[in-house]
Amino acid sequence: MSNTMPPPPPAFPPPPPAKKRNTNAVIIGSAAAVIAAVVATGIVVVNSRDDGRPDTTSAQESATTDDVTTTDEDGEPAEDPAPEDTGSDTLGLTDTVAYDNDVEVSLAKFSRGTSSVTAAPENTPYLKFEVRVKNGSKSTVDTTALSVNCAYGEEGKEGDLVIDTERGLNGGPSTRLLAGRSLTVEWACAIPKSERSVQIEVSPDFETETAIFTGEVK
Repeated sequence: MSNTMPPPPPAFPPPPPAKKRNTNAVIIGSAAAVIAAVVATGIVVVNSRDDGRPDTTSAQESATTDDVTTTDEDGEPAEDPAPEDTGSDTLGLTDTVAYDNDVEVSLAKFSRGTSSVTAAPENTPYLKFEVRVKNGSKSTVDTTALSVNCAYGEEGKEGDLVIDTERGLNGGPSTRLLAGRSLTVEWACAIPKSERSVQIEVSPDFETETAIFTGEVK
């Protein structure tokens, strides 16, 4: 029997340590994916608001725009504009207007009728009245320039002048009015019988401002 010991088995080298680069790559890749997802989500939310969801600031601005209260440059409520002075007198139908030159104008004897077949316009309901001009001044008034205009109803429709010689409706005068004298002219405007609210504007000549008579007639 031999006393020789067998040689020991060869030592194998230890296994190499695991590489951590792949794990780090996986973690970094996962983090990048999460960040990309968050960014994408944020973009989706922003786009969603831009595409359809109401914006609070925009809604407030819209509400401010629709507000009927106006303001001036200092932020204070603006005052309502003052009515313009038309330079005309507004009177009742039976009132008399007296001008500074001592000329007076008034209306009287309102009545309704229908124009004849030879009138202009023909077969038309009208409102007839007298226009009276009194010249208390010391000069002649050119009443050939007498102006009378009629309107009726809430919409202020114009009532045309009616010329009907058969009814004594010949329009304005053809003579001037001397100092201290008076003139009466029969006038008619085409106004439907159902209309009661009327406005009649009269100016005795070119130089005198227009007087406005308003009221209701039967």
